[in-house]
Order: sequence, then structure tokens, then C-alpha cells
Amino acid sequence: MKEIRIGMIGTGYIGRAHAIAYAQAPTVFPLQGKLVREMIAEITPELAQERAKEMGFNRSTDDWRKLVADPNIDVVDICSPNFLHKEMAMEAIKHGKHVYCEKPLALNSQDAKEMVEAAEKAGVKTLVGFNYMKNPTAQLAKQIIANGEIGDVIHFYGTHNEDYMADPKAPIHWHCFKEKAGLGALGDLSAHIINMAQFLVGDIETVCGDMEIVIKQRPEKMGSSVMVTVENEDQAHAMVRFAGGAMGVIETSRIASGRKMGLTYVVTGTKGTLSFTQERMAELKLYRHDEPSNRQGFKTILVGPEHPDYAPFCNGAGHGIGFNDQKTVEVRDLIDGVATNKKMWPDFEEGWKVSRILDAIALSYDEQRWVKVNEIN
Repeated sequence: MKEIRIGMIGTGYIGRAHAIAYAQAPTVFPLQGKLVREMIAEITPELAQERAKEMGFNRSTDDWRKLVADPNIDVVDICSPNFLHKEMAMEAIKHGKHVYCEKPLALNSQDAKEMVEAAEKAGVKTLVGFNYMKNPTAQLAKQIIANGEIGDVIHFYGTHNEDYMADPKAPIHWHCFKEKAGLGALGDLSAHIINMAQFLVGDIETVCGDMEIVIKQRPEKMGSSVMVTVENEDQAHAMVRFAGGAMGVIETSRIASGRKMGLTYVVTGTKGTLSFTQERMAELKLYRHDEPSNRQGFKTILVGPEHPDYAPFCNGAGHGIGFNDQKTVEVRDLIDGVATNKKMWPDFEEGWKVSRILDAIALSYDEQRWVKVNEIN
């Protein structure tokens, strides 16, 4: 069996999720390649060594450039802040590495496009961390839509609202600066729901967006009286039109008090409707017009072993799987894709498509008009 040797850059919140997925994937799935946790890169030698030991990696370095150039690395996994994604990915591609990158793919669509072109020219595989569409519930929703069970889709309503920055006393974070994060809630959160919208309904063609910075300054650090300006949006929403004709609304916020994981969607068709919230990720609600009038209402489907990518984790319906399990499905796709030379999705091209939509929403707000996504190069 071919070895697939992983080099991971960054071990913060999302890096830890990736590390858990690397440890779990071989015990859950019959992988097509042998997953080897080869090297970790962090900002100091001590931290890198500590995390490598903790996360089961063979080696460590405090220089990510050494990792991407190492001949014993097959896949470079980028779990760094947004502003480093492009530089790290381009360097990895230059060395012929396959690249697994967290979202958003880049600070803007132009950078994302350059990453797509470089990967295609080098002939390397790519994968972007849009993990929520790996949920068995999302895969079931896609099957229901594709089978025509709710008829033709006429409307999509999607949100990704959280409250991790709802407290105005919370200190400034790199996510608040355009140079390091690019967009704010749009890039950090709505990238996921836009990917989900395109996964379920198809390409978004036109957008009309609105954005707002609600908390305009934040303390330099916890308890500090020194205030720092917030540079990107706390909340945003957009009306959208899909290529297939459906209308839609996308909504996002990082200051939505009470919303801990408010990724939700409602897909309305001519024969019925699907409804989902990530806070109850084992449940998909389905309404169909063809039910008897005295039995109409949303039915709750509890995902279980009969549904995609559920049985490897649990034999009991309704028990559900978790955030890290979605990442494990993602890692399965990564290893199998590299081992068998199979195209992976969502790849850098999908990451670029999402970046175009994000940029189109921002342009729409700036120019106060509807924007066609293909206006963005």
C-alpha cells in the first residue's frame, strides 16, 4: 500500500481537528493509502516538538519552508491564518506537493485563481476544508434534492451565525484585520454556507450584498483601555440567484448572541422543503406536499447507518457524529484521492468559486448594485 506522508503547518484550533482526523481515519475507514503523520511545523522549535509528540507526528520544525521542501512529505496541510494560505500553498506546489488547505482558500479571488492555476500546471491534487458538506445529513439532503423528492428548487435560505465575537469587551483578533483575514464574517463563516448552497443547489450567478461593522473598536488585549479599530464586517447578508433559476438569501454574523453553531439551511422546492441546523446535526427535516392533508408537517429524519458515511462511526441511528468526524471523512477523501489519483472535491477550483462569490458580495455592497459573479476574475 502506498504511503501518504503528511506535513501539517499550524496546530491551533483547526490544526488540532486535523490531527484528530489523521489519528482516527485509519481506524474508521479502509483507506486506499497508508497515512503517515510525518512532520509538524510551528512558530518555535519547542512548540513544534511538543505538538508533534502530542499529535503523533514523527518530526517537527519551526520553519514551514523546510516542511514543504522536504522530499519525504507528500501532502502539505495548511492550518495557518488566512493571509499565509497563498504563500504556503504556492511554495508547496512548487515542490510538487499535494495541498490540503483550510478555508477561505485565499484573501481574495485573484489569489485563489493563481493557486488553482499553479496546482493545475503542476498536476497536484488539492482539497479545501469545507467540512460541513461531509456531514451525512448534507449528503442525504443532496440525494433527496437530486432524486426530485422536493421538486424543482425555487429558494435557498442559508445562515452561518455564531457569537464568538459578540462581547464588545473581547480583545481584537487577527480575524479583524483586512491584511491578515481579508473579509470578516463573510470569509470566516459564510464561505461554509456558500459552499453548502452550491453543493445542494448549484452555482450562484448574481448577488446583492450588505455588510456592517457593528463593534467598531476592540481592546488591544483583555482588560486594556487601548482600543484598536476593527477593519472588516461583523455581519453581512446577500440576496442571490442560482444558475438554475432559484432565488436565495445568505446571512452571516460573528456577533449573533446565542448562536454557537448557527449553520442552517432551508431548501424550498415545488413539491416540498428540507430544513437543517448544525446544532442538531443528526436531524434533517423534510416536508412533502403529497402527504395527506391531515398528516402534513415537517418529518424529522434521524441519520443512521443507512445514510452516507455514518456507519463507519456508529451503528445506531440518531446517535449522530461530531465536528471532528466530518474532518475524518475529509481526510478519508484526501488519502484516497492522492493514493488513487482521483479528483477530490471541494478542490481549489471550488475554493476559488466561493472566493469569487465573497468578492462579488463585497463589491455589490461597495457599489450598491447587483453584481454578476463572473464580473470577478
